[in-house]
Amino acid sequence: MTHNNEPEEQLPAQPFIEHLIELRTRLLKAIVVLIVILCGLLYFSNDIYEFVADPLLKHLPAESNSSLIVTDVTQAFLTPFKLTFFVAVFVSMPFLLYQLWAFIAPALYQNEKSLAIPIFISSVILFYLGVAFAYFVVFPMLFEFFTAIAPQSVTVMPDIASHLSLVIKLFFAFGFAFEIPVATIILIVAGVISPEGLAQKRPYVIVGCFVIGMVLTPPDVFSQAMLAVPMWGLFELGVFFGKFLVKKKSETESESEV
Repeated sequence: MTHNNEPEEQLPAQPFIEHLIELRTRLLKAIVVLIVILCGLLYFSNDIYEFVADPLLKHLPAESNSSLIVTDVTQAFLTPFKLTFFVAVFVSMPFLLYQLWAFIAPALYQNEKSLAIPIFISSVILFYLGVAFAYFVVFPMLFEFFTAIAPQSVTVMPDIASHLSLVIKLFFAFGFAFEIPVATIILIVAGVISPEGLAQKRPYVIVGCFVIGMVLTPPDVFSQAMLAVPMWGLFELGVFFGKFLVKKKSETESESEV
């Protein structure tokens, strides 16, 4: 019987200096690509900010001519630039993760590679899905709620810097929250905990989801629920696929024994 836990090629151990040189090369490639993408997006920085601010602008009261404002003269440049930098990171994320993968892949066994590749790919896709969910689903309802509850004597005119801070915070919150199925599957496949054990801890997970939602979102129940409920659903999705992988693994082992 052949075992698949051996490396594909038995390469001689590289000296520590060579590892540092390779790491430096990977980092330089990542930085160069990030800078190139950032330079290409700088011309559209104002358009990018208009796109991100659109869910809020649609719900500002038209009768009072409300709009986003600038309270510091430098914000007119720095805020769109900051947003463009984050967009450049989002766009270059597949290449950045590929550089990370290329650096650590030679040290992995074949069975570890077969598991790591789909985890990397699904992590990127789920992060993008989380950002898209925040923009297309959460932001319209969230900004409609905030602008609707403002007193009639108050003119809603948000500052662009505070708006961007909230948007970036929610983007990362929902992006990382959508990684829950990947984290759940890793725990199950690694044997840290069984799907049944996770299912038994469901009440604690639900409470934890709402605690995380309370920490990562604005201090209102609506925003917390918009993050906590999807996190709970993604946890259940991870448990479901974890059970499927465990069942498939046990069937494979039974066939190998036969």
